[in-house]
Amino acid sequence: MASIRRLLAKHGIAPSKGLGQSFLADQATMHAIVAAADLTRADTVLEIGPGLGLLTRQLAEAAGLVVAVELDGRMVGVLEEELGDLGNLRLVQGDILEVDHVAALVAATGVREDELCYLVVANLPYYITSQAIRRLLEARVPPSRMVLMVQREVAERIVAQPGEMSLLSLSVQLYGQARVVRRVPASAFHPRPKVDSAVLRIDLHEAPLAGEATRERLFRLARAAFGQRRKQIHNSLSANLHMESEAVQSLLCDSGIDPRRRPQALSVADWIRLAEAFGG
Repeated sequence: MASIRRLLAKHGIAPSKGLGQSFLADQATMHAIVAAADLTRADTVLEIGPGLGLLTRQLAEAAGLVVAVELDGRMVGVLEEELGDLGNLRLVQGDILEVDHVAALVAATGVREDELCYLVVANLPYYITSQAIRRLLEARVPPSRMVLMVQREVAERIVAQPGEMSLLSLSVQLYGQARVVRRVPASAFHPRPKVDSAVLRIDLHEAPLAGEATRERLFRLARAAFGQRRKQIHNSLSANLHMESEAVQSLLCDSGIDPRRRPQALSVADWIRLAEAFGG
């Protein structure tokens, strides 16, 4: 915590509430993040939200190259001054929701886009978590692995199993296998946030579990079903897709899904079969 306060005072900076800035100050958690990333000198890391650079230095010491994307220009100045000795660090100022990170990585590595391989380490502001994860998963060149600091409740939703599934867990698990690495109390940050966090690791599949056309139908169906998650799935799909109940029940039965089940009870495999049935 002292290092965070010292750096903020040295550079005359106050954390921005508007940007949701809470800086990780716990060294044990930083070590756990680096360990979870399984870094080697052959790895390229895309770090999102490096902030004051304490974790960035550890990543740079373990990886071959770190490309750090930081929105706050004040923090870019701090990073340039504090980490100027790191020859394997490239800084990019911008919003990860808008920056073409694939192009930035290609430029930094000098490899062709079809040869690009990288992983992500990020301390995501809570207000962009879902958007950022989706953008990374759906990138034209997705990462092989992501280690993310997210709100604890969000992490638990992402790793949920049938019975507690949500649109978020379905969206992530279609692309990769997720697990919680470490729970992180609010006291590990400065300023202290109102909620606890968790370190989440997502190992991406070589390809999504369903093709593009099936994924599009799957998400259309899932949005309709989870729009009324307390209802039985045949009722929510009928209402939100404006289809006859009998037709929906028939498609559910063809997919091996009991029409009386609720959407949170379905597995990823169930959703894929259902999407394929709707496309038949």
